[in-house]
Amino acid sequence: MGQRVKVGMVGAGKISGQYLETLAGIDALELVAVADMVPARAAEVAQQVPTARALGLDELLAADDVELVLNLTVPQAHAEVALAGIAAGKMVYGEKPLAATLAEAAEVVRAAELAGVTIGCAPDTVLGTGMQSARKAVDDGLVGTPISASATFMNPGPERWHPNPDFLYAPGGGPLLDLGPYYVSGLVTLLGPVERVFGAGSRKRDHRVIGSGPRAGELIPVLVDTHVTGVLEHRGGVLSTLVTSFDAVGTRASRIEVHGDRGSLVVPDPNRFDGDPEIHRAGGDGWEVLPPSAGYRDAGRGVGMLDFTSGAPRAGGALAYHVLEVLERVLESAAKGVRVDVTSTVERPEPVPLQDLPRPS
Repeated sequence: MGQRVKVGMVGAGKISGQYLETLAGIDALELVAVADMVPARAAEVAQQVPTARALGLDELLAADDVELVLNLTVPQAHAEVALAGIAAGKMVYGEKPLAATLAEAAEVVRAAELAGVTIGCAPDTVLGTGMQSARKAVDDGLVGTPISASATFMNPGPERWHPNPDFLYAPGGGPLLDLGPYYVSGLVTLLGPVERVFGAGSRKRDHRVIGSGPRAGELIPVLVDTHVTGVLEHRGGVLSTLVTSFDAVGTRASRIEVHGDRGSLVVPDPNRFDGDPEIHRAGGDGWEVLPPSAGYRDAGRGVGMLDFTSGAPRAGGALAYHVLEVLERVLESAAKGVRVDVTSTVERPEPVPLQDLPRPS
């Protein structure tokens, strides 16, 4: 993978812990700086990571040893931090979505192109053995010609466990924009880009109650739809049905299924990196478990940054922009009650051969 890529992390909130595990476990990445709007959180990370120092945001962006800005801020700040990183000449990799709105995402993509800077975006769960092995099954023709797919995420909402879930019920949040990127990125990886969508949505409560942390019991407003369904028309004619909800008690089917004329494929949870796909072949006796055959073994959040060294990241800006447009068009369709075209497109990223991560020696 070449020399270590030196990373400056912006945002030390709840999700940062998973990224810190990945940064500590991959030899090709090194955390050298961290910034947060709460300086004490940045200082805490710096105390835990010997190679890192706590800085202000401007200091981090100006630091000569920061090559890649890891943007873990809330969605409403994604574009602002990404644009600042690009302006500083840094590579930028961020949490999903690419930006809170498609207009902001377009600005980020344009700025990166003009600056010649590489950008990427979660979810990189599509690079793990679960999704990549499922993709290989599709590419190898195990389902035959794909005809349809379904993608389902349903739970009671993040306020049960997240101490500050306000942003998940504000514009740029909601189940579709929060969890939809995992499912739509998976569908595009498996079946190719989306050309048209039809959506519907609902919202049953105006407020939610925070269930954990120092704000437990506090009411927060709900400003977005909390149950959204979409039908996605892929290039080539495959129809995918997408359901995302913060209004359900639970589901046994937080996964993707792909159905073709020779078989049906159950894809592992796209919010995870691992899991074994299952295939039911036409004329077969039942479901068969497919062992890992592609993808990064034992991957975690942030593995997408590894692809920056290749110059063509699989979890790149073009895919993230297309996924965000698909999600926004579903919301637009739900509001208008009409089918809506998706104007962007993207080619499926190159598959990931089965491999181990470069671990520290």
